[in-house]
Amino acid sequence: MKNLGYYNGKYDELENMSIPMNDRVCWFGDGVYDAGPARNYHIFAIDEHVDRFFNSAALLDIEMPVTKQELKDLLNDLVKKVDTGNLFVYYQVTRGTGIRNHVFTPGKGNLWVMLTPAEISDGTSPIQVITMPDTRFFHCNLKTLNLIPSVMAAEKAKRQGCGEAIFYRPGGRVTECAHSNCHILRDGKLFTAPTDELILPGIARAHLIRKCKELGVAVSETPYQLDELLKADEILVTSSSKLCLRVDRIDGQPVGGKAPDLYEKIRRAVLDEFLEATN
Repeated sequence: MKNLGYYNGKYDELENMSIPMNDRVCWFGDGVYDAGPARNYHIFAIDEHVDRFFNSAALLDIEMPVTKQELKDLLNDLVKKVDTGNLFVYYQVTRGTGIRNHVFTPGKGNLWVMLTPAEISDGTSPIQVITMPDTRFFHCNLKTLNLIPSVMAAEKAKRQGCGEAIFYRPGGRVTECAHSNCHILRDGKLFTAPTDELILPGIARAHLIRKCKELGVAVSETPYQLDELLKADEILVTSSSKLCLRVDRIDGQPVGGKAPDLYEKIRRAVLDEFLEATN
């Protein structure tokens, strides 16, 4: 198969798949998701992603239709059915099927999987970004399917020739990006927003922090402001599909570029971990 879609036990190429109109995702976006890369048919950091997926579902009282191990076994089986082993592995669970009603539909959720060919960026080419006020609700720590603010921000960035949008709250606190986490390097240290309700605790973020500590780079999980972002030695963006990227322009203005050797050291360590784990 050139790609694969899965829904509650049925699978085929994506263009051949369909879902019930009364799946609650259609009316409410009522569900959670997770995703990550696969290389050579090996799904990277699958335990961490599945743990976060189940935690998101539990926080919203969604009844999972499978166990963690059953999901991992399923994903590992499905990736082998696609022609290429370098994939973006996406999965979500929605709160069942039933006539539209704001109260929960009882019973187990619906499990979706989508597998599409994808390559991981090696982080050698910087990206440009824009900044935007963070108008999202206070559930940013959950990977829910309600992503309209992030979708609109990502589209605005694209129209301006940029690869990401960095959100900030009233008062100037930087939170994260439309679909990534954001960090800064300053005076040889990594600063990253704490994992409160304002950001998603990214898996790539966790790997970045761990690698920095292994390299002897001090890490501070504390809020930082927009002016600190703009003056940082380097600005880093991480996600499950872009493990470690640096930013060279924000809102059209040059930024970063003051600690290239430290960035390269971190980038190389993060990428090497991925390559070794997916050989």
